[in-house]
Amino acid sequence: MPYPGGRHRGGCVIPDQRRQALLRALRESGVLSIRELCDLLKVSHMTIRRDIATLEAEGLVEAVAGGVRSVQSLRSEPTYQDKSSTKIAAKTAMAERAAEFVQSGQTLFLDAGTSLGHLVPHLAGLEDLTVVTNDLTTAVHLSDLENIVLFQIGGHIDRRNRSTVGAFAAEMLAHFNFDLALISTSSWDLAHGVSTPSELKVGVKRAAIAQAKTTMLVAGSEKYGLVGTFGVAPLNAFDHVLTDPDLPESEIERIHRAEIDLILSEPA
Repeated sequence: MPYPGGRHRGGCVIPDQRRQALLRALRESGVLSIRELCDLLKVSHMTIRRDIATLEAEGLVEAVAGGVRSVQSLRSEPTYQDKSSTKIAAKTAMAERAAEFVQSGQTLFLDAGTSLGHLVPHLAGLEDLTVVTNDLTTAVHLSDLENIVLFQIGGHIDRRNRSTVGAFAAEMLAHFNFDLALISTSSWDLAHGVSTPSELKVGVKRAAIAQAKTTMLVAGSEKYGLVGTFGVAPLNAFDHVLTDPDLPESEIERIHRAEIDLILSEPA
C-alpha cells in the first residue's frame, strides 16, 4: 500500500504513483502551491517541480507562479438550453461591455453563444449596422430589429448549440469583411488559447477571425482552464479578451504580463 507521496513501506519512491496523487489533489483543489504539494506528498521542492514539468509536458497541468493548477479536458459542450439558464447576470454584464465596441455603420460578426445573445438589445439604437451570425436563436431575435441588415450563415446545423458550423459555414464567412468579430468559446486559457471539443467549429471561428479588422474574445471565467480537443487560436490572436471579474487574480496578472488586452466586465 503506497503512502501519499508514492512511497512503499520499503521506502522506494514510485514517481508515477506520486504524480497520480498530485493529480488527484489538484482535481479536488484546482490550484495548489509548491509548498502545499511538498507537505502533502512528503517530497522536496525539486521533486515536485520535476513532477510538474512532466505533467505539464503531457498537458495535464499548468504551472503558475509558485504552484500548479489542473487542466480539465472538455469532451463535449452543454446544450443551448443548459447554457442559456446559467450565469445570466454575468453574461448580461459582459454583453453590455462588449456593446461599447459596436458602432453605427459597422459590419459585425456575432459568434454562436448565449453570452453574445445578450448583446441583441444593445444593437437596437444603432444605425446602418450589418450583423452576420451563425447562431440560430440570435438571428431570430435580430430579425425583429429593422435597423439591422442581417445575414444568417448557412451550413451544418449543430442542434445542441443551435448554430451552423462546418466547411460551408466557414466558406460563406470568407465573403465578408468585418469591422468587429465577437468570438465565443467553451474553453480557454493562456497556455492553450481558445479551443473547442467540436472540430466543425474550428474553421468557422478561424474564418471570422481572419476576416475581421478587430477581434474580441468574449468568454466567462468559468470556462478558463478548460481545454477542448481542437485548438482554434492563441489568446494573442485577439485584439481584446473580455471576461467577467471572477477570473482569479493570479491569472489576470499572467495574462497582463503576456501583453494581452484583458477587459473585465462590471461585477454581476
